[in-house]
Amino acid sequence: MKKIFFSFCIVLTLALSATAQVQSPAEFLPTYGKQITHYHQVENYFKQLTEKSTFIKQQKYGITPEQRDLNVFFISTPENLANLEQIRNNNLAAIGLSKEGNQTIGDKVIVWLSFNVHGNEFAGTESAMTVAYELVNPSNTETKKWLENTIVILDPCINPDGYSRYGNWLREISGKKTHPEATDREHMEVWPGGRYNHYIFDLNRDWAWQTQPESKQRIALYNQWMPQVHTDVHEQGYDSPYFFPPSAEPIHNYIEKYQRDFHATLGANISKKFDAQNWLYNTSERFDLFYPSYGDTYPAYNGAVGMTMEQGGIGAGRAVMMNNGNIVTIQDRILHHATAVLTVVESAASQADVLLKGFRGFMNNSRKTVKGNYKMYVMKNNPKLIQLADLLKKNNIEYSYADASVKTSGYNYSTKTDKGFAIEPNDLIVKVDQQKAVFTQVLFEPNQKLNDSLSYDITAWALPLAYGVEGYALKNSIAIKTKATIEVVEKSVPEKVYAFHIPWNNRISAQVLSLLHQNNIKVRAAMKKAVFGDITIEPGGLLVTKGDNPKIADFEKTITDLIKIKTDYNYISTGFSSNAKDVGGENFTLLTAPKIVLLSGKGVSSTEFGAAWFYLQETVDYPVSVVEVNNFNRIKLFDYNTLILADGDYNFSEEQQKKLSEWIKSGGKVIAMNGALSLFDGKEGYALSPFASEEDKLNSEKEEEDAVLKERFLDYQDTERRDISKSIPGAIIENTLNKTHPLSFGLGDKYFSLKTDDRTYSLLKDAINVAYIPKDYKSYGFIGNGMKKKLTNTVSFAVESKGDGMVVYMVDNPLFRGFWENGNLLFSNALFLLN
Repeated sequence: MKKIFFSFCIVLTLALSATAQVQSPAEFLPTYGKQITHYHQVENYFKQLTEKSTFIKQQKYGITPEQRDLNVFFISTPENLANLEQIRNNNLAAIGLSKEGNQTIGDKVIVWLSFNVHGNEFAGTESAMTVAYELVNPSNTETKKWLENTIVILDPCINPDGYSRYGNWLREISGKKTHPEATDREHMEVWPGGRYNHYIFDLNRDWAWQTQPESKQRIALYNQWMPQVHTDVHEQGYDSPYFFPPSAEPIHNYIEKYQRDFHATLGANISKKFDAQNWLYNTSERFDLFYPSYGDTYPAYNGAVGMTMEQGGIGAGRAVMMNNGNIVTIQDRILHHATAVLTVVESAASQADVLLKGFRGFMNNSRKTVKGNYKMYVMKNNPKLIQLADLLKKNNIEYSYADASVKTSGYNYSTKTDKGFAIEPNDLIVKVDQQKAVFTQVLFEPNQKLNDSLSYDITAWALPLAYGVEGYALKNSIAIKTKATIEVVEKSVPEKVYAFHIPWNNRISAQVLSLLHQNNIKVRAAMKKAVFGDITIEPGGLLVTKGDNPKIADFEKTITDLIKIKTDYNYISTGFSSNAKDVGGENFTLLTAPKIVLLSGKGVSSTEFGAAWFYLQETVDYPVSVVEVNNFNRIKLFDYNTLILADGDYNFSEEQQKKLSEWIKSGGKVIAMNGALSLFDGKEGYALSPFASEEDKLNSEKEEEDAVLKERFLDYQDTERRDISKSIPGAIIENTLNKTHPLSFGLGDKYFSLKTDDRTYSLLKDAINVAYIPKDYKSYGFIGNGMKKKLTNTVSFAVESKGDGMVVYMVDNPLFRGFWENGNLLFSNALFLLN
């Protein structure tokens, strides 16, 4: 008896000692719950936990553009943490993604918790510390029971750069006392805000596309674990009650019953705890499960129960008064989040068997019983497949290349009809019969079923159209010999070369031209097809001639080293063309290196600026001067030849408009996107107008007036849905191309534009309408009935010459979220090929 009592005392002493050692956030951080925590303090807090608790283990998985660490923390029992690698392999083996399974270790449910994908939603990271503490706190015996069959993977801050940008600003402008009045400056965040990452991208829209370094590194780790539950912790406007699952419609029809059932269970469990505290909340109203690149949908299409948690807090600063007169504080936001997120862990632990069975069934059965109408996708050989293959690889989607030829038929994305075609060597093949069958279908299936038009995001993303390749969807999987890669034979360059040819057919072409310009090498571009023996140079094809660059020492080696990343480059030994397009003739235009200024600042759309900045910094790695709009008068415009205006509200004065017009006429080039077109819309001397004639304008005004009169008799309840009928939240629209214009080079026979707003302009007069929406256009995704007719014969991309300069009108943003690959090439045309 004494021995038992002595052992009990030892255990109790160790427990009390551990409790004393592991500090809560409030004990460790002097301003916790009163002021935002610096990111390095967050890291220090988690370091304290990992040093003093055996229930938590840290793994660095990456680094941000601003050199901050990206970390996850594994939280479970010491026994489970000692067997993490085997548990991971067991999980993957159960769904056919590993052969290293070991049945001697029991099944564990894996719950991944992600906080602060939006940097200014800072209660996420603050609550992550409380969640971690409660999970490892030795005195919390309840959480220890959960961890016996649960592995928690906790990412306290997905977006450290945005979080730090917001945090530094909030601390700088904070006084000693809080100011709950909504007009105080701590509730009015300055441009560009902390929501976004370093490149001003919304990381919560980047899960599938992985354009950003944070996303690439995180998803690589995610796919190594494949959790059963993923919780994405957010904040919304501070007046909004807390949101937790179930999610709103539209919910993709590939979301299975077990996922919906756990949403319902979780909603019931969280609501009980919120009810007990009289906290307000809502479910099933706003946040849907459709667009595949969110922190709830990406996991959902990969078999997990994905979910969004939303606490009212954006713009709240340290404390703010809501419309109901109550003041919401940081402490409130932390408590609400911690309560909801810990309930997720609790619910998952109690339903581990159900979740594991559902997850494994989702992954394994989807391979056996293919969802959707198609079982195989074929992309015809095209240099743009390099980027598409990279996307598939990042998402662990299996693909191969044809190594034989066979005739078949399939649904053609461009024509939206079934047609015969031949699969030929080097065509890219994606079969749905794979472990990631559902996610493969979601990315490739031509027509996604949208069961509710009130979607939170874009409603179409057909990859062949995004990448500008000829694609087919096949109802049956064709047996054909395949290979894993396309072999690239290294070229043997002769000692003497007349000129090097770089085909203009993907983003790598633009990267090479960027390198050549930055090394002061003169480059020409073909305006029409030119033939030199067995070498055909298509429009846009680049030529680097020895004659243009006589001072380059060892011409052949120097140029080869610069252009070798473009593996399909070649060379010609003569300037004499067999079709009368000689190198020294008018067909080959000498390109001018762009000297670029990009406007930023208040009034400019943060994310659209970010898309342009990221393109220049990362996609083509080209120098750019970024200038705040309020410093426009200080710009020496004649030191530049290119001005990029991202979407925004540019409130230029009459004098500034005049300055801009004079610069354009003297040879300047403006690339204006979306809202920036208002600088030229209806302005004297410019062709841009929403209407083709005064009669069209009057007819449109009459239609709008008639619609307003009719709405007087309509019920209030359906107001939002009627507004949706006039909108286009994000659909793919067919465009007819003027293929002879340099802005269209390399894009293909048609251009499919991702249209994300209802802005329309008639076909321009006295300008070149390079891409426009034809009368009977093809489309994918939701377009409101009121918008469908309005889009007919409207321009998407046009070029207007003014004196020696030009304006490139981009009604749609080809750089939207960085994933529209053919848009990257279109923008490259505007930047580099238009002289």
